[in-house]
Amino acid sequence: MLAARMHEYYKPLILEDVPVPDIKADEVLVKVTAAGMCRTDVQLLDGYFRKYVESSFPLTPGHEIAGIIHKIGSLVPKNSGFEEGDQVVLVGGWGDGTCRHCQSGNTQICGHGAWPGFGPYGGYSEFLPVPSRYLIKVDKRLKAEELAPLTDAGLTPYRGIKKLRDAGALGPDRILGVFGIGGLGAYAVQYARLLGGGATVIAFARNPEKLAIAKDYGADHIISTKDKSTADIRKELNTACGQGQLDAIIDCAGAPEMIRMGFELLSTAGHYSSVGLVGDQIDIPLFPFVAREYTFHGSFWGNYNDLSEVMALATQGKIRHTVKPITLEQVNENLELLRTGDVLGRAVIRF
Repeated sequence: MLAARMHEYYKPLILEDVPVPDIKADEVLVKVTAAGMCRTDVQLLDGYFRKYVESSFPLTPGHEIAGIIHKIGSLVPKNSGFEEGDQVVLVGGWGDGTCRHCQSGNTQICGHGAWPGFGPYGGYSEFLPVPSRYLIKVDKRLKAEELAPLTDAGLTPYRGIKKLRDAGALGPDRILGVFGIGGLGAYAVQYARLLGGGATVIAFARNPEKLAIAKDYGADHIISTKDKSTADIRKELNTACGQGQLDAIIDCAGAPEMIRMGFELLSTAGHYSSVGLVGDQIDIPLFPFVAREYTFHGSFWGNYNDLSEVMALATQGKIRHTVKPITLEQVNENLELLRTGDVLGRAVIRF
């Protein structure tokens, strides 16, 4: 099979012919039909995660995966309902099955788990083995290039906004800011409408084309942050919605300067849900954080149930997509576009 593999840090991926992997008795061999390209793939190449875990090479990136069941292991339960030819999506976080996080269903934060796209096998290849419990069957009529991004870009902000909702941060008298309208933020705006309980939704970004997408996807107001101070943003907020503060924020960028601005705009008892990883440090004043009783939610990826809910929304036609289909041979040039932030929506490899 053909795979785009990483052999060392800071180098382009190499397209290679490699053997189709074998599967264990409890695994399914998935023929990949679409793989979303995530900024995390660029960070993997650029050594962002080295201080947390060292990679073993070669590895195949790609963790946003849709595909077709090609072969089923002998111990996959019959009541799973899987059959060869079924269209499926992958749940990204594979836990050890024994820790308290796995027991509560949050396998993506298991301390001893594994992630496709960060080891030998990933979506930048024609086939990969998957434990059957991390597959979700979806309607064959749905487009693979739209399904694949939902497994991360469309899943991560969904979980982040659920945390805001469940904490009581959203409602008809609240203002929710969506920071960063990239691959994740375009979905976050839509979930803000679906889960926000009538909250006013304001999108913040630097790129006018991305802001236009946010407006088209349901943002009540859009505000450009390019070359503006917090005081400038506060004035625009006041004009748009009658107050210069935000009651809740879903941050899909994670840039240090945007985080500082966000906390400066956050209202008393406000909630901040962070899902983006552009930077690597948070630097905010401690006194207002404590005295104004802010709540900060770290939110990572999503679990099986979260993805099942996202897939239900997709099946009902409630999610829109901005997708750029590419071929595997175009992977390196599109990684460079991701590195510079010049991709609208999601670049998706079609096989």
